[in-house]
Parts: sequence; C-alpha cells; structure tokens
Amino acid sequence: MTNNPNESPSISEPDPRELFARLGEESFWRIARAFYARIAVDQLLRPIFPNELEEPIRNQAEFLIQYFGGPEAYSIRKGHPRLRMRHHPYSIGVAERNAWVAAMTGALEDAQIPQPDRTVMNRYFANTATFLMNRDE
Repeated sequence: MTNNPNESPSISEPDPRELFARLGEESFWRIARAFYARIAVDQLLRPIFPNELEEPIRNQAEFLIQYFGGPEAYSIRKGHPRLRMRHHPYSIGVAERNAWVAAMTGALEDAQIPQPDRTVMNRYFANTATFLMNRDE
C-alpha cells in the first residue's frame, strides 16, 4: 500500500491455490467440457487426442481442481501429474502450443470465469504450454 494520495493502491493477483475455494468445483468441470468442445472441432489438435473425450475431460477437470487448490482426486487416481512425461509422446511445437492456449483461453470465456481469476489461469496455461513444447517449430 502506498502513502502517496496521488498513487492508486496496487491490486494483487489472487494466489492460484485459492481459486478452487472461490470458483467451486463445477467451474473446473465447465472449463474442461468447454475446452474439449473446442478440441473436438480443432483440425490441428483433434488428432492428438483420443476418439473418446470423456476420460480426458475428467483428467483435466480433476487436475485443474487439484492445481488450483481443491481436492487431490487426480493424484489419488493417476499419481503425480508429471505433465512433461505425460505429454512427451505428442509432438508439441509453436503451432500446437498456440492452438492449445487459444482453446483454453476460449474455454475460460465459455465457462464464464471472472477476472482477475481468468488472468491468473491464462498465465498458468500459457507458461505450462510453453514448458510442454518439445519441438522448435
């Protein structure tokens, strides 16, 4: 906080681990369903995913719930997330990364995730997508 009356107080971003408590479990299921609705029609990304999307929806919803401060159902069921290991078999370059981030950004909008939570989540998704890249092109 500043003592200067001409400066506006800084607004801090929420801690990502607090998002579950604020948004609730159903928000994360809405995100996962909205994301996979976009994947289902994405010509670049669709071939990377299995034909049946119910299990990926569950995996993503449970992972997001856990990452953003909720119960650890994902780790109980699947073990440590090990994102890099789990995504290594898939060729992920700049185009795939950007398409994935665009789909996730759209999913957050579709799921009506409010600000500033949406910004926190978008930052996490962009950074994670870059981390998972395994091709330069």
